[in-house]
Amino acid sequence: MMYGWDGSWGIGGWIAMGLMMLLFWGGLVTVVILLLRGSRSGGRGFYGPLHDDSERILNERFARGEIDETEFNARRDALRRRP
Repeated sequence: MMYGWDGSWGIGGWIAMGLMMLLFWGGLVTVVILLLRGSRSGGRGFYGPLHDDSERILNERFARGEIDETEFNARRDALRRRP
């Protein structure tokens, strides 16, 4: 007779399994969210430079003649100083 000892972990096993299940599903959800955010950023990474589009628009405005060279340089410098 084993007197109730069958080699199981008892309540500790249930707690350990529950915690491991939470870690697994939480990690899986985190990976999926990070992948979805990365695909929406256009391949620039999660914290890529935000002024790329602004500088592109500024360059286009300068090329079309909407702004002159002094205004172009002033705005470009202001964009590059932004954090």
